[in-house]
Amino acid sequence: MPARRWLRLSNGGLLPQVWPWVLVLTALGLIRLSKGALVSDAYALLSRPFWPGTAQAEWLRSARRFEDQARLSVLEAENARLRGVVGLQRAHPTRISAPVISRDPAGWWQTLLIGRGSLNGVREGAAVLAPGGLIGLISSVTPTTARVTLLTDPSSRVGVLVPRTRHHGLLSGIGTDRPLIRFLEKDPGAVAGDVVTTSPASTLVPPDLPVGVIQKVDIGADPAPEAVVQLAASAASTDWVQVLPR
Repeated sequence: MPARRWLRLSNGGLLPQVWPWVLVLTALGLIRLSKGALVSDAYALLSRPFWPGTAQAEWLRSARRFEDQARLSVLEAENARLRGVVGLQRAHPTRISAPVISRDPAGWWQTLLIGRGSLNGVREGAAVLAPGGLIGLISSVTPTTARVTLLTDPSSRVGVLVPRTRHHGLLSGIGTDRPLIRFLEKDPGAVAGDVVTTSPASTLVPPDLPVGVIQKVDIGADPAPEAVVQLAASAASTDWVQVLPR
């Protein structure tokens, strides 16, 4: 009797309706037992024709060589920079070398913070030099840090001299990377390309420190002639400075 019932179920079509679900449940059980390994292997097998060939491998090797060369160039530049810092310190042992540790994003051309303070001998009002020349003055000091007011800050005022003409002026920041000289004479005789240094008459900074080069002169400015100055020291790229003793 049971054999006849089984034959009737098979002939009636029940078994063809059940066996796909049996296969699905079996597959799910195998995937669970293998923790997805079967799916990964199947994907790898199906995607093998699309794997990178020799052209892609050569492209990857080329990219890796370029990355290695870029890293080497960066290391060489950093090494040269550090050698320059050490050289400056040896040439001027009384100066205080300090790293730039912070900039104010809202006042990029106004101030920066250096990692030396009163414990290292930094004093308020001291002149600060970067590679190229004068960059600013110390405006405030803590035991371990100091804030530098840059020559480009609108509050900055420094007496300067054009050595070629021996005419004096006042270097004033205007909040951009190029400050202005306001000359004391009506006819300063300055032209584009003239070098600018700190004035011997200045009481704020030592004399004859490099400041920059005149880019443009406006003789008709009121109340006195003006000149735009390209600073010799770049505030944007400076990461080490030297503080002069005061």
